Amino acid sequence: MKEVITLLKKDLLLEWRQQYTFWGILLYVASSVFVLYLAMGAPQADVFNGVFWMIQLFICINAVAKSFLQESKGRMLYYYLTGSPLHFVISKIIYNSIIAILMVMISLILFFLLMKNPTADLWLFVWIAFFGAFSISLVFTLMSAIAAKAQQNAAIMAILGFPLIIPQLLLLMRISKAAFGEVFREGALLQMTGLLIGLDVLVIVLSVILFPFLWKE
Repeated sequence: MKEVITLLKKDLLLEWRQQYTFWGILLYVASSVFVLYLAMGAPQADVFNGVFWMIQLFICINAVAKSFLQESKGRMLYYYLTGSPLHFVISKIIYNSIIAILMVMISLILFFLLMKNPTADLWLFVWIAFFGAFSISLVFTLMSAIAAKAQQNAAIMAILGFPLIIPQLLLLMRISKAAFGEVFREGALLQMTGLLIGLDVLVIVLSVILFPFLWKE
């Protein structure tokens, strides 16, 4: 854990020194929500739910994409000689999760301020948004690692992540309906939550297994 914490501190320090990246993403979040407010005003619950998760998808892509793409070849060689791939990828997963959760929470506040609050259970929706940000960041952390080895092509990240992120988004939108007062049949909500957790575990396992092969490249 000492190596993981050291690498995590390094990423946070770089983020602090390069604040223009953070503020750029924050401006993207604020402008996106404001444009939606101008276009829709206070939407109904179903529209609010769908639009919210689509915005979170693009926010997480922008927040996580730079994770591996910003690492130069010289810096990656240094990490290769001094660290292990397992510690490196775990630190990236934690770092990207922190950034994604922060951005999603900020966008959630803006959604509630501008578009009102159509939820029946506010805190349930907040927890779902928290967990959803973590889930989406996991997928695009792995995709960012692959894209970084493909001539720094960020478009590959979106293409490869599409088949993985669609099931997660559908599950998140379905689970979120519980926060808007929809009643599920007994056990259905628990099953969908378990399936979402299973997908997250699968992505983490894939990251741990596949990243060492990317590391050697």
